[in-house]
Parts: sequence; C-alpha cells; structure tokens
Amino acid sequence: MIAQLEGVLRVRDLQGVVLDVGGVGYDVEVPLSTLASLPEVGNRVILFTHLIVREDAHSLFGFLKARDRDLFRRLIRVNGIGARLALAMLSTMGADELAGHITGGHTAALTRIPGIGKRTAERVVLELGERLADLGFGPETGVAAGAPAPGIEREAAAALEALGYRSADVERMLAAVRGQAETTEALVRLALRATLRS
Repeated sequence: MIAQLEGVLRVRDLQGVVLDVGGVGYDVEVPLSTLASLPEVGNRVILFTHLIVREDAHSLFGFLKARDRDLFRRLIRVNGIGARLALAMLSTMGADELAGHITGGHTAALTRIPGIGKRTAERVVLELGERLADLGFGPETGVAAGAPAPGIEREAAAALEALGYRSADVERMLAAVRGQAETTEALVRLALRATLRS
C-alpha cells in the first residue's frame, strides 16, 4: 500500500496530478478541493494516498490531509460507493461539509451530488453517520443543508487557473456564472461550458 507520496508537482489539471518522486512520475487522482489547494507546478508537495489495485489498473488517489483520505476510505466501504463516486463526493463538497451532512443526516444535501440518489444517500448516512467522529468530523463541521459551500468561487478559480487560464480570464468566466452553482465542481463545469459556447 502506498500511504503517502512526497515529491515535485509536475502536472496539475482536472484529471489529477503527476507527482515526481525520485524520478518516477506518479499519476494521482485528486478531488477538486485538493486540486484548488495545491501549490504551483514545480513545488514540493506531500499527498496522503490510497492505492486501489484492480486486474486492469492500479489507481492512486491523493489528498492534502490524512483525514480527507480516511474519509475517502470510509466512503468506498459503503455498498454502492466506488472510488470514482467517493472522489466526486469530495469534489462536490469539501470533506468538512460532506462529513457534516453525513453525521447530521442531511440526505437531501447529499442527493445534490451527481450519482447520489435518495437510497444511496440514506445508506451513506446509515452506515457512516456515527462513525466519523474518530476522524475529527461531527455535525458541527458541516454547513446547513441547502446552503452553498463557503469559498467555492475561490476553489473554482484555483481549479481554472490550474488548467492554464489567466487570472483575468478566470474572473470573467466566474462572473458570467456567479450564483448559478452550489458546489465547486458545478461552478467549474458551468464556467467551462460558458467559455466553450462563446
């Protein structure tokens, strides 16, 4: 198991990052919250990782905080939640907000995540609702159900800049879709769609 990688950030885009560790480039999938918080390409970074080995692929998932990785590990143990869906959950909401909704029983908030229906949301709350306290998460760490995540525009701006857009262009892109999304992932998608249309 690869639990942690420390190296130089070589590539940073919406598909993930490439981390150069001793001359070996590791392709690591990361949630948008991690992507937005990463330093510029060329800087050193430490990622807490989880490796999934399948017959046809080895997939490495990375997080800036160990507890975010541990939340990811808990999520993929829930029946019906695979690694891609767990990553999407952590991209749509930050770990604190997601854990707050789970421990608070806010199934309606969880169904806003693409790929999460009512049954899956109920299963996540049932299986994990009381099991996140040991990771440092509790009902008070989330936001009220239905409220947009704080700082999503800042995270979306960082994600767009990581894709190579200039700050002035990012500001214009986000201004065009301001108030139309409740999550970082949705805001990035809307901004990119609006740019492709123009």
